[in-house]
Amino acid sequence: MTDTAVPTSSPSAPTVVAGRAPAQGSDVADVVDGLRRTFRAGRTRPLSWRRAQLEALLRLTIDHETDLVDAIRADLGRPVAEAFGADIGHTRLHVRHLLKHFESWSRPRKVRPGMLSQPARAELVPEPLGVALVVAPWNYPVQLLLEPLAAALAAGNCVVAKPSELAPASAGVLARLLPRYLDPDAVAVVEGGVEETTALLEVPFDHIFFTGSTNVGKVMMAAAARHLTPVTLELGGKSPTLVAADADLEVAARRVAWGKFLNAGQTCIAPDYVLVERAARDRFVDLVAAAVDDFYGRDPRSSGDLGRIVNERHHDRLRGLLEGSGGTVVLGGDHDREARWFAPTVVLDPDPGSDLMAEEIFGPILPVVTVDSIDQGIEYVVDRPKPLALYVFSTNPATVDRVVSSTSSGGVCVNHTIVHVLPEDLPFGGVGASGMGSYHGQVGFDTFSHLKAVVRKPTRPDPRLLYPPYTSLKERVIRRAFR
Repeated sequence: MTDTAVPTSSPSAPTVVAGRAPAQGSDVADVVDGLRRTFRAGRTRPLSWRRAQLEALLRLTIDHETDLVDAIRADLGRPVAEAFGADIGHTRLHVRHLLKHFESWSRPRKVRPGMLSQPARAELVPEPLGVALVVAPWNYPVQLLLEPLAAALAAGNCVVAKPSELAPASAGVLARLLPRYLDPDAVAVVEGGVEETTALLEVPFDHIFFTGSTNVGKVMMAAAARHLTPVTLELGGKSPTLVAADADLEVAARRVAWGKFLNAGQTCIAPDYVLVERAARDRFVDLVAAAVDDFYGRDPRSSGDLGRIVNERHHDRLRGLLEGSGGTVVLGGDHDREARWFAPTVVLDPDPGSDLMAEEIFGPILPVVTVDSIDQGIEYVVDRPKPLALYVFSTNPATVDRVVSSTSSGGVCVNHTIVHVLPEDLPFGGVGASGMGSYHGQVGFDTFSHLKAVVRKPTRPDPRLLYPPYTSLKERVIRRAFR
């Protein structure tokens, strides 16, 4: 995932906290201290408080749906249906699922104590971590702030929420609304860029949840290490798509085109590139072009259903990737810097050493790489950093199983793209360079919880076997017990 807020130095500029007037950077520490006092007072632990916060968060997305959609459209030019479905609708489903289940997830979980511990009862007791920092990206500015925020609240934490400065309209709406709906003594919104994020990273937290690029993820992890703060890193990378010759090519092309050009390609799990068997390549490319025509018309620039690039800097980056690709542009290639518009573009067989094939694209450029077999495609994937998502299209279950078992990725979706994030209880997260840790459903609740191990023993019986002096008989009994 691409972003720019790379903390590198100590803060010196003002910070905007919870939508108030600017204050000095030291206010960040004061805000976190206030949240910690709230947490230590036990305010966030009752299930009734957690339920009230989740219900308020859900109500915010309903009462201010129009404000949120308008902000997303201002930042990213996305169509209403896409802005609602991907950001607001998805968030509502997530919060409703938490409301339905968080109380049962909060209960102690029985564990078998084992023969050596008898008589005893063993359990895992979920307890909130304390004060969490949630740093969100710009590409899905509502969903990727509110969903981890909701999981943290369900687990009973206080939270600092940091929206992305690269989606200023969305950040402004969230900073204005969250303090009105949520407990202001337990949730704070910090707006700003690199300096504000740097100030936050100087403060100890009990957990940091970051969504963004791998490069910035490294900075986050290094900063967290100074305080031994655990991190969840939802990153990105180059998510590959393998298309076998036996695939339903019409469906594959349509679903790849949809997943790639959704939000103008600015999706961390978008198909980054396609590895297609030679026998199917030409038809697949033709069908992708047909799908683009069906989705956006002969003149995609005039379509109201294609989003815009977030800013001119990212537009320039995409243009540079395209110009240095070394491949053949078989679809699109047009762009307009001032309008932040980039046409859906397909590049056939780019140079494997080009930046287009080395960097996460995060835009509407789809490289299509010819392979002689799916096994060659698998080899291509495993030779590179582990991706956040992997897609495979084939009607042969054996082919699908071979791809799934031979590769490593955060998640896999078979014969579709993107939709593997929809099941509420299916964990979402990366592996290796694409991230660490997961969330969604109970996994998200557990991410913001400490599962405390508790063993309860009666005072009787109290055998003296474990106590000194250790006689030869005791030693023989102990050795036998641990066989």
